[in-house]
Amino acid sequence: MVDVDTLAKNYYEAQQLDQAKIGTFLISMTSFAADDPTIKGNLRTNISQAMSQYVEDQTIDGKIDLYDAVDGKLLSLTFDSLHAGIVKKEGFFVSCADFMDQQDRLIDIDFLVKQSGNTLKVTQAIVHSIDGEERVYHLENN
Repeated sequence: MVDVDTLAKNYYEAQQLDQAKIGTFLISMTSFAADDPTIKGNLRTNISQAMSQYVEDQTIDGKIDLYDAVDGKLLSLTFDSLHAGIVKKEGFFVSCADFMDQQDRLIDIDFLVKQSGNTLKVTQAIVHSIDGEERVYHLENN
């Protein structure tokens, strides 16, 4: 959980940025809302490392290609940053990262990370939002 002082400091720093970067800052701040504080230590580190490794493994010539099933288009994504927040849903650890697509849109990708023994691997990447407009998907059983 982020404390008020940290949010205030981040807000002050965002005011120092140009207008284009403020929007990115505000969108990235939403990642703090989805965080399970019980996921900590080596587990948290290893989940982040699994996502970083996935991004590295999927990157060719500086881009990741990801099919967007909702829009029916292939996205060519440039990695920006991993979010700090991690939650657990239906046997997956879920966290996200920001990318820019070929149309200079901010694409938030959720990564589903699964544990098998001592190994953590990304099993799926899902478009969560485009330019801050969220898409709804549910992992919970119906």
